Amino acid sequence: MSARPSTRRSDLLRWAVPEDATALADVHVTTWQYAYEGIFADRFLNGLDRERRGNWWKTFIEEGARVHVVDDHGIVGFCHAGASDAEGWGEIFAIYVHPDHWGRGHGDELLRAGEATLRDAGFGRSLLWVLEDNSRARGFYEGQGWSLGKAIRIEDIGGVQVTELRYEKDL
Repeated sequence: MSARPSTRRSDLLRWAVPEDATALADVHVTTWQYAYEGIFADRFLNGLDRERRGNWWKTFIEEGARVHVVDDHGIVGFCHAGASDAEGWGEIFAIYVHPDHWGRGHGDELLRAGEATLRDAGFGRSLLWVLEDNSRARGFYEGQGWSLGKAIRIEDIGGVQVTELRYEKDL
C-alpha cells in the first residue's frame, strides 16, 4: 500500500477571489495557447491579452461569479459552472488547467466540484461545449462519464469557423 500524500486534492480547492484575476488570466491564456495550437492561428493565440483577460476575471468575480480554483502554491486551474441557457440544464462553462499541471488530477477535482455545484443548485443534468478538434478534452470528458449529445454549434473564434460539440451528463 502506498503512502497517502499529506495534502488531499480537495484541500487545494477553493472559490476564486478578485485578487486571483491575474493568475486566472494566465491559466486561461496559456491553456488556450497549448490546447488550441494547430486549431487556431499562432498569431491569434499569441495575441491573447493576459491583462485584458485579468481585468475581465476581476470584474466577473466582483460581480458575484462563483469560480472554483485549484490553488497548489498558486492558481493552476479553474472551473465555472451555473445555469445554462438551455432550460432546466446546468452547464460547465469553463474548465482549464495550466499545461504544466496536466495529468495531476486537478481537472478531475475541478469537474467534480463543478458538477456538485450544479447538483446543489437543483440541476439533474448538465451540458458543456467542447471544440470538435480538441481530442484531449473530449477524451477527458468521456472518461468522466460525459456523453456526446446530438447538438452542435458553429462558432467564429479568432477568424476561424469551428464546430463545438455538446456533451451531456445526468448529475
